[in-house]
Amino acid sequence: FREKNREGDWVGGPMYYIKNGLGKKWQFLAVIYAVLGVLTVFGTGNATQVNTIVTAIDSALLAYGSSLNSILPTVNLVVGVVVAMMVAMVLLGGVKRIGSVSEKLVPFMALFYIALAVGVMVLNFERLPYVFKSIVAGAFDPAAFTGGTIGSLFVSMQKGVSRGIFSNEAGLGSAAIASAAAQNRNPVRQALISSSGPFWDTVIICALTGIVLTTSIIAHPDISCTDGPRLTTLAFSKIPYIGSPLLTLSLVTFVVSTILGWSYFGEKALEYLGGIRLIMPYRVIWVAAVFIGCVSKIELVWIFADCANGLMSLPNLISLLALSGVLVQQTRYYLWQHRLDDYDESHIPEGK
Repeated sequence: FREKNREGDWVGGPMYYIKNGLGKKWQFLAVIYAVLGVLTVFGTGNATQVNTIVTAIDSALLAYGSSLNSILPTVNLVVGVVVAMMVAMVLLGGVKRIGSVSEKLVPFMALFYIALAVGVMVLNFERLPYVFKSIVAGAFDPAAFTGGTIGSLFVSMQKGVSRGIFSNEAGLGSAAIASAAAQNRNPVRQALISSSGPFWDTVIICALTGIVLTTSIIAHPDISCTDGPRLTTLAFSKIPYIGSPLLTLSLVTFVVSTILGWSYFGEKALEYLGGIRLIMPYRVIWVAAVFIGCVSKIELVWIFADCANGLMSLPNLISLLALSGVLVQQTRYYLWQHRLDDYDESHIPEGK
């Protein structure tokens, strides 16, 4: 259901499969999604991301001594300027430069982070059996399940779902905006590639992170499990001298690639609402928001991002249910009948 815009670029995502797949009477849902998408990207893909860098750097500096507390505002200012300049240089090059930079950053950051996490696990090798035992026991202990069900089921679900969306965007619809720009033979072939994203994000990366943090908690039981940045810094500092700096470098690559990806999502949502003339002003505001996110205390932005993600997912999930018949038909044709190498010859709507 994707289209080609006036510049000849592919555009797609929930706005377009609602409009072209469900018809005119559902277009209000596409508009709602686009509006929520423009608002959501500033929380989920911008302010919270750069705040992660600043928090990690501040935590790493404080690990060397509380006397460095006085220089943190200056450090945050410098980080804000540097990250904003990096993002601006990429965005000015348009979608092709965004794709070029991201395809280099993403494999590097993933392999780099996996190697870093494995390094910590090797150093804590003697604790791993107890860690796995604790994880399995905590997950399947009937008493824990009963207590969680009675006492904190909805709180646990809310945290799990909200952080899961931050991790892999499953159900949010934003990843479909990126997939629409891909050059592939048919939609099911692209769907198989896209569906590997949640596996790597959540099953691999998050599992490694959980094991690394759990070993740190066991080694340092006095550390609060809710102090995420401090706990993470402490865990990776197990690699002497280079652990904390390498963690910070890894976070920077994660965050910059995420900011670039989400800027594209916002651009396409805004383009759907008002055309390509709105993209350049949007990019200027986006870069300014990167700087503001580095120098501001934005606890409320996390709450805003969670709420915006939930609202943004609703029109997408409704449309997926309504188009489930199309999903089944396409899957049967291309996957079950072994036609993944066939080219999709369906009509491509021309955008206005």
